Formats: sequence, structure tokens, C-alpha cells
Amino acid sequence: MVVLNKIYTRTGDKGDTALGTGARVAKHAPRVAAYGTSDELNSVVGIARLHAEGAMDARLATIQNDLFDLGADLCRPGLAEDDAAEYPPLRMVESQVTRLETEIDMMNKGLEPLRSFILPGGSPLAAHLHLARTTCRRAERLATELAEAEPGDVNTIAIRYLNRLSDWFFVAARVANGGEDVLWVPGASR
Repeated sequence: MVVLNKIYTRTGDKGDTALGTGARVAKHAPRVAAYGTSDELNSVVGIARLHAEGAMDARLATIQNDLFDLGADLCRPGLAEDDAAEYPPLRMVESQVTRLETEIDMMNKGLEPLRSFILPGGSPLAAHLHLARTTCRRAERLATELAEAEPGDVNTIAIRYLNRLSDWFFVAARVANGGEDVLWVPGASR
């Protein structure tokens, strides 16, 4: 369990922060940007939940918990040293990706196939889910950039989770709009 008695520590006042291993890096380091954006995404999901009810709210709550798991995973380099760690590092697992895929398939069953790209918007919930989708795509870009910069030191399941999660947000936004998607009309404003 985490206990936070004191919120400010002053340890980052010079522009660095601690990773999950205790190593200190610049606050703008690629790893910090990746897990920081997953934290930002979690906040966007929190706003979306203000407009969600029932099963959708429950699914979003699960995703928020997953995003904390993702942050814990991304903030800890050293995949090769996981077995020797003092305590087992929290890593994203395949079942989290599979759950998203199952939910996407279930939500998508009730939707008509798309015949046009859609514009982000519609209901307040759908608009916030689209914002979550685009924030998720940014988190994914940063995680893949990190994986390229530190080969073999980023959990590939974490990247797959982000990829699937953005798809989840897209389909969930369509559900939130009740199938009344806001369609893109190419060249409509010419």
C-alpha cells in the first residue's frame, strides 16, 4: 500500500525525478514523457466518467486502474532485471489487452458499419471519449519512441494495450452517440 503523508519533497526542484528503480532522470526524459502522458490520459478518462453511467462508467473505472498499472510499468526500466528485483515489478499483462478486445467486439456488435470517417463530438461523453482516444494515441507514440530509444526495455504488452485502448475509446464514443455519428463530409466547407 502507498502512504503519502507529505505531498511535496523538493527532490525534483532542479528538474529531475525518480523512476520506479530509484534512478533519477530529467523530468523531460522520454520515459517520463511516456508515463506522464498515460497519467494525463487517466485524467481525461476521469472527466469522461462525469458523463458515463452503468456499465460504461464501470469499464472506464477499470481502464483508469489499468492506466495506473501502465504508469507503474513504464516508470520502471530494466525488464531484464525483473526476476532479480526486491519485489515483483508491476507489468501490463496479456489479459488486460484481451479484455479490451472482448469489450470492443461486444460494443461494436450493436453499431452499423462506418461508411465515412467521423468527427469527434456528439454527446458530451462521446466528445470526451474522443479526447481520450487522441490523448491515448499520443501516449502510444511516446511509448513507441521510448521503445525505439531503449530497445528491449519497454514492455511490448504496454504498447499493445495503448494501441487497443485507443480503438476502445473510438468504439465507446460511437456507442455514447447512440449510433448517431457526426460524419465527415469531405470538402463541405469549400
